[in-house]
Amino acid sequence: MALTRSANSLTRRRDGRRTHSDGMDPGYHGPMADAQAFAIFPTCLGDCAVAWNDIGLIGIWLPDESAARLRVRVARRCAGIVEAAPPPAVSQAIAAMTRLVADGRADLRDIRIDDSMLDAFDRRVCAAAREILPGRVLTYGQLAQRLGGAATARRVGESMARNRFPMVVPCHRVVASGGGLGGFSAPGGHVTKRRLLVVERARLDGTADLFDDPPPDGVGASRRSGSESGP
Repeated sequence: MALTRSANSLTRRRDGRRTHSDGMDPGYHGPMADAQAFAIFPTCLGDCAVAWNDIGLIGIWLPDESAARLRVRVARRCAGIVEAAPPPAVSQAIAAMTRLVADGRADLRDIRIDDSMLDAFDRRVCAAAREILPGRVLTYGQLAQRLGGAATARRVGESMARNRFPMVVPCHRVVASGGGLGGFSAPGGHVTKRRLLVVERARLDGTADLFDDPPPDGVGASRRSGSESGP
């Protein structure tokens, strides 16, 4: 299995949004289909997890309070999945993600994801977000402008909140206007989002560092734009 780029051209299309039985969007914590296996891997942030199938990665999980808790979360999203040693292509993806959180420089755009469970708009948002390189950020509104059509800052934020591929689809690089971080639905919330951006020495519009002097953990976590949200 060669994991290179998005699986858009290789996977079936499902344009109707899938929901839980309670009507909620699946999003970051939602179930997945066609899972093959998963693996836990250590990073400087803590233990992360990745699941894959024959097409590509189907989910990535950022650290939780323990590896056991992480395994529970994976099992909830991927019924019947088994833990296994990753094949070579997945091992390469893991190595790249580990480098990214360590030095903020790895380019993950060549890692294949299976986005067949996403609707058409979310696939477009994910593809556009993947073009934001380490060290750069866009606001939700700027990403919406790149998408054009009916895209709005709010719709982009809602799509990013459903992101199943944190790091590979770098939703942490999409921020609120006015200097706020915006939302982050993965465990750790704003603290994790800020930490990833600090490691990458993130810049907005190629100007000064977005976080020259990062405040203590949790400070600034409540800063949001009223019309923008997302992971």
